[in-house]
Amino acid sequence: MPNLDFSLPHWAYWVGLIIFPMIAMMLARRPRPERREYSLSLGYFILVCGGMLGLHRFYVKSLVGLLFVPVFLAILFANAEGQDARSIVSNANNTVRMAERILDRETGRIKTAEADLPALRQALADAEVGSFAVRRAERDIERAEKRLNDGRAQIAAAESDLAQSRPAAASARADLAYWSNVAKYAFWLLLAAMAVDALLLPGLVKRANAALPAHEQMSEAELALKRLEESERKEDSEWVSPGWTGWIDRTSLFAGEFVSYWAVIAVFVYYFEVISRYVFGSPTNWAHESMYLMFGMQYLIAGSYAMLTEAHVRVDIFYAPMKRTNKAWVDLLTSVFFFIFAGTLLWTSYTFAVDANAVATGNSLVSDWARGSITFGEMVGGWTTGQWTDPAIRWGEISFNEWEVPLWPMKWVMVIGGLLLVLQGISKLAQDIRAVARGA
Repeated sequence: MPNLDFSLPHWAYWVGLIIFPMIAMMLARRPRPERREYSLSLGYFILVCGGMLGLHRFYVKSLVGLLFVPVFLAILFANAEGQDARSIVSNANNTVRMAERILDRETGRIKTAEADLPALRQALADAEVGSFAVRRAERDIERAEKRLNDGRAQIAAAESDLAQSRPAAASARADLAYWSNVAKYAFWLLLAAMAVDALLLPGLVKRANAALPAHEQMSEAELALKRLEESERKEDSEWVSPGWTGWIDRTSLFAGEFVSYWAVIAVFVYYFEVISRYVFGSPTNWAHESMYLMFGMQYLIAGSYAMLTEAHVRVDIFYAPMKRTNKAWVDLLTSVFFFIFAGTLLWTSYTFAVDANAVATGNSLVSDWARGSITFGEMVGGWTTGQWTDPAIRWGEISFNEWEVPLWPMKWVMVIGGLLLVLQGISKLAQDIRAVARGA
């Protein structure tokens, strides 16, 4: 199987987190056609992303996609068997290397002991009976004989290990080659089928659209469910308050919608990780870390959206039945605790962000400014293109794994999340004051 030796560039990660949601938001705002049809562009997108499983065939309601599944499963099975064979080869090779080292070491020791033994025995024979020289010669002879016996036992064990491990390694290497060929040929077969379907896909989409009914009919149960959803659903625009607080609410709505599309990125990244790991045997060093950093930032940015749309989990047995004016009084009295939390989050996040930039990183101006070595004006005045292009420059804290992604942008996203939360709290406070004033 070919190897996927790919590590996501840091710039591509951060650019993707910005560009993808913007494109997704524009697509989501497009007017939807009254009659839903199969899309050729979406079909090709599914072919590229999930063609190995025949998902593009399932998209156009073609059961030929079932033929892709057993071939894909054959790749997974062959890779699993190959991994087992690779482990056997590795273990057998280690055993062979250890046995060969034992043979080399003990053979020399035995030769030395055998060469020393006649002289030791002669020394024992020449020593005066009952003297210290006799006891020393006896101990030397005993140690030499023990060295001989131990060495011969280790040599016998090493020869036994070699006799077992060499055939096992050869057999496992043959199995590894066999399963590697099975996975390789199955993979090329899938690629060939995907290439053929890339040519057939326009016709498949055209036939699928021709088979669609002129008017989509919904059952009574579907209509009832749709009416229920529409009655319970509240559009985001309905959460926007009048007056000057409206821009805060719209900012929170935008931030919540923006980061919601990051969940789609996670689907593609983890799909790539699974295919890379189990099909190509090349697990990534960036997929897991990039996603948990992304979800952490998503959680922080979406806080203001959750507050605006009242999506936070809470127990409101006594609060829910209250009138709007009474709710406003309760919110005003308890807002002090919210602002203590949100203010602390904002301040500590700012401290973390500056500390992350203050990590020593060569000649980076940002780190020098964060450490207080230069002023903000000096940092801006000394900026050059080298700050962007020099690969030796790091602007602050980076992760400790092999990917070495900068962590300071995430710390500044914490600041943004804290700021949005404080602003949304101000908007809520203003609305509660309005409600109290109107009720009075």
